[in-house]
Amino acid sequence: MADVANIRASHNGRTSHNGRTPHNGGEPSTAELVQRATEQVSRLVRDELTLARAEVTEKGKRAGIGVGLLAGGGVFAFFGLAALITTAILLLALVLPAWAAALIVGVAMFPIAGVLALIGRRQVRRAVPPVPQATVRSLRADVDVVSAAVRDRGRA
Repeated sequence: MADVANIRASHNGRTSHNGRTPHNGGEPSTAELVQRATEQVSRLVRDELTLARAEVTEKGKRAGIGVGLLAGGGVFAFFGLAALITTAILLLALVLPAWAAALIVGVAMFPIAGVLALIGRRQVRRAVPPVPQATVRSLRADVDVVSAAVRDRGRA
C-alpha cells in the first residue's frame, strides 16, 4: 500500500527499483514504472487476499462457536418449554378431560409458533452477508492511494 504512495520518494537517490540509474536524468522510464506497478499490484492483491482469508476464517470460527452455544441453549430451552407445556396440560386436565386439555394447549401453540417464525424471518432478511469489512476498507484505501499517485504522476 505505502509502496505505491512512495514511488516518488524512493527515487530521491536517483536509482531505479532494480538498482539502475533512470534513463531520463532523474525520472524512471515508463517501462520501469509499469514493471514496478505490476509487481506492487500483484503483491497488493496477494496481501489483500491473505487478509480477507484470515478475517473470514476468524469470523467463521466465532460464528461456529456461537452457533454451537445457541444450539445447546436451544436444546435446554426446548426441554424447558416441553415441561411447561406438560404442566399446562396437566393443570387443564384437572378440570377437563386429558385429551381436551392437550388439544387446547396444542392449538394455542400454533399462533405463538407463527409469530416466532415471522420474527425469525425478518431477522434473517436483515442479516448482512459475512463481508470481510477490514479488507474492504483496506482495498478502498489502496485504490485511493493508487489514484492519487496516478493523478500526481500525470501532473508531473
